[in-house]
Amino acid sequence: MDSTETENPAAANTHEPEAPKLQVIKGIVTPPKPAPEFQVVGLGGSAGSLEGYETFFQHLPTGTNMAYVVVPHLDPTQKGMMTDIIKRYTTLPVLQIEDGMQVEPEHVYVVPSNKETSLERGIFRLHEPDLPNGQRMPIDFFFQSLAVNRREHAIGAILSGMGADGTLGVKMIMENFGMVMVQDPNTARFDAMPRNAIKTEFVDYVLPVEEMPNKLVSYAHMPSIKTKNMVEAHKSTQMLQKVFTLIRHKTGHDFSLYKRNTIFRRIERRMNSHQIIQFSEYVRFLQENPLEVEHLFKELLIGVTKFFRDAEAFALLQEKYLPELLKQKKEGDYLRVWVAACSTGEEAYSIAILLQETLEKLDMHLKIQIFATDIDPEAIARARAATYLENISADVSPARLKRFFTKSENNYIVKKELREMVVFAVHNINRDAPFTKLDLLTCRNMLIYLSAELQKKLFPVFHYSLNPNGLLFLGSSETLSGFPDMFTTLDTKWKISRREEAALPLARLVEFPFTFNAVETVKPNPEPQASVKRESSMGRVVQRLMLNHFAPPTLIINPNGEIFYVHGRTGKYLEPAQGQATLNIFDMAREGLTFELNNLVNRAAVLKEQVRAENIQIKTDHGTQFVRITVTPLEEPDQLRGMLMVVLEDMPKPKPRKNRKETSEEASRKDARIAELEKELVYTKQRLQNTIEEMNSSLEELKSTNEELQSANEELQSTNEESMTNKEEMQSLNEELMTINLQYQTKTEELVNSNNDMKNLLDSTEIATIFLDNELRIKNFTPQVTQIFNLIRADVGRSITHIASNLKYQHIAEDVREVLDRLRSKEVHLQTMDGQHWYSMRVLPYRTADNFIDGAVVTFTNITSYKQLEASVTATSLYAANIIDLIQQPLVVLDGQLRVESASNAFAQTFQLIPEQLKGQWLYHLGNGQWDIPELKRLMSQLINTGTELQNVELEHEFSVLGYRRMVLNTRRVEQTENKPFKILLALEVFEN
Repeated sequence: MDSTETENPAAANTHEPEAPKLQVIKGIVTPPKPAPEFQVVGLGGSAGSLEGYETFFQHLPTGTNMAYVVVPHLDPTQKGMMTDIIKRYTTLPVLQIEDGMQVEPEHVYVVPSNKETSLERGIFRLHEPDLPNGQRMPIDFFFQSLAVNRREHAIGAILSGMGADGTLGVKMIMENFGMVMVQDPNTARFDAMPRNAIKTEFVDYVLPVEEMPNKLVSYAHMPSIKTKNMVEAHKSTQMLQKVFTLIRHKTGHDFSLYKRNTIFRRIERRMNSHQIIQFSEYVRFLQENPLEVEHLFKELLIGVTKFFRDAEAFALLQEKYLPELLKQKKEGDYLRVWVAACSTGEEAYSIAILLQETLEKLDMHLKIQIFATDIDPEAIARARAATYLENISADVSPARLKRFFTKSENNYIVKKELREMVVFAVHNINRDAPFTKLDLLTCRNMLIYLSAELQKKLFPVFHYSLNPNGLLFLGSSETLSGFPDMFTTLDTKWKISRREEAALPLARLVEFPFTFNAVETVKPNPEPQASVKRESSMGRVVQRLMLNHFAPPTLIINPNGEIFYVHGRTGKYLEPAQGQATLNIFDMAREGLTFELNNLVNRAAVLKEQVRAENIQIKTDHGTQFVRITVTPLEEPDQLRGMLMVVLEDMPKPKPRKNRKETSEEASRKDARIAELEKELVYTKQRLQNTIEEMNSSLEELKSTNEELQSANEELQSTNEESMTNKEEMQSLNEELMTINLQYQTKTEELVNSNNDMKNLLDSTEIATIFLDNELRIKNFTPQVTQIFNLIRADVGRSITHIASNLKYQHIAEDVREVLDRLRSKEVHLQTMDGQHWYSMRVLPYRTADNFIDGAVVTFTNITSYKQLEASVTATSLYAANIIDLIQQPLVVLDGQLRVESASNAFAQTFQLIPEQLKGQWLYHLGNGQWDIPELKRLMSQLINTGTELQNVELEHEFSVLGYRRMVLNTRRVEQTENKPFKILLALEVFEN
């Protein structure tokens, strides 16, 4: 046994498979053979995902021929026992990943919680984390490597969890043609992670976990689209054009000049998601489902970005090239930047951060204008919102997060200082006018999706947009080859270049905006290079000498006959035409050569093959010459692609045939040939006559067209004068717009201040408030609401009926609908589930400044102390009533109006009154008026007016029922609070005579 290998006793005892090991041969470590092309499924989740893993593997059938990698955001067991837990629910081998382990199908691998894991050429690699646990994004880290290394064989699944880990990873998987699944948030224990993944719009399926395995199996075993079908689709320009037309009609954007390979890979992804095999069937599906056109459009945009993507490139730009660029500016100058294809704005804000930091380091004060553009309106809207998930902490340093961002719950919001530098706009780089006078232009990871033809058209536009010595910053996979006269490469690896002061041919810009043809046409011919490099070697000199002596006269032309290069002496075959000088081979051809030359050039350009004609008789200055013409289409090198090479060779005069007697067969063939030629001559004459007639009518049309052009020219002159006037008006209008812009900036600042005041006001009231629209969707809420409802900022836009609360009351939605229907406020007292708190819920219509009902406002005021006081008062009243009942002496409690509030049982029994009828009666009406005693009235009036208490005052009175009674009265006046009158306690001692 090799000394580098050791036995694994644990594996031998438990019969578990060992991890594949690296071979060591003569001291050289060689990785195992590349793994076959099978799918690798990454399963990511955090809080609540353990149940999802169990459900997934319980429903996973055997024989899927896939590998499964479990990537917990944090190990839920906190003890690294995930491997043992998953073993209970699957028969597949379950291994914890070790460095150098090879991925194999029909295995389950668990990412260790204390390491960052990546997949490189089928081999797992473990890395020490660069960030603490609170900021790590292990799912994003693994998913990105999975996307790059497995491409279309990568599958990502996001399960239950908190936070935003995995959102960038699913974008990368989608960018590389993989498949993405997300657990249905309604079935997730914690739905933040699935919802954040869904918001990226880079998700193929949203399913409950138990349905995911079957969907994986059907996806893996679906018949793949054959390569020959895609080749046929490439040939089927008409079919592909239908797709482009549908997208153009739906979105206004044309993808005709995007790379065909990318277009078809994206279409293939959509076909796979719908399990469609035939390309023509998918085109019909697009025609019948407009929503699918939008999804395909989103698929083609490929808006994958992040802060400081390629961090080394941004660091190089900041440390070396930006200082050089900024030092050329003066204090107070403008620095103009264009970030093309900015997607959701991460790259634009990254550039803004670099510029701000560099200016502070150089102690300079410049005005920064960053124009960030993209073709996708939704991406621009998200960029303007400047709100990003907390997973950006993996790409933005803590110092930058603190300096340029504000933390709000689970999001980071770009500070106003940075937002004011950037102007976002929807812009099509192929169609809309470019921004000019730029110091820096970044266009990263977009050109790789465009055809070579369109790329060559865009670089002159970039050159035109930049100032002298301006910087062009491209993606690491993009190239500037073919434009050495326009840009000088400063860094080859990270594609940073400087604009050179070169004369830009007008022909390179005259086609802008770049139009897209309905059918694929022959690519335009490149211009010949103006200068010829000087031969620097003996081989080239000898080669040129031999060509001059032995090669026949040769010309390089385009299909229109324009001459770009001439080799040898061609004066025998060509001569300058009369009139304005031209370099067109058809105009310069000598007599007898024009027709055949035109015919051969057209055939070679259409058939894309070499054509030849011999014994063509032409007239020269020295008589008649027979010539052989050979026309060859050129495909190489790239600079001559689409050109034609015309070779002219002299031929000897054909030898005349000896006179001999023709046979009858030869005579018959000769007669047939003559008859055939006569027919062709008649046909040619007819065609000539028709052509002449058409030419005459065309001449008449040209005359009328010429007259129309003359009138149009006059109109254009007047229009030009109007344009000059309009220009002056535009200048004044521009000044007005600048004034209005300043007013809007002032209004914006006032709005920001008002918004801050309103926020502080709502926070200071400590009243929980929810703002709803007419569909009961949440528009906004105050932080205090989170004590009643399980709300986070991501819930804005969701219906209030979908949010769980800790209240016993279940009819809030019905109350809101009632208020919206009746336009009357409603107030309800509610208690929490634990019975510890009470709230007064008040629902009011939400009225705009125009008195328009735009939803409802629901407020929750904490009335717990009020309820406790109410309960205390009730208990006190009950306590007092019980004390009164215990007293054996007649006692009655009167209010300030001498109405009975309560009376003891002894009072009712002594005077034979009904206790239930006493409360609320006037003292003098008791016993059907028996208490209407003048002396009693006098005494009680004196008590009320002067406050004189009755102490052992005797009173005699004959009651109709009881007879004559002598009573001794004692009173006590009890003062209440300011808002309540006093009370009177009246105690009596009754004696019978």
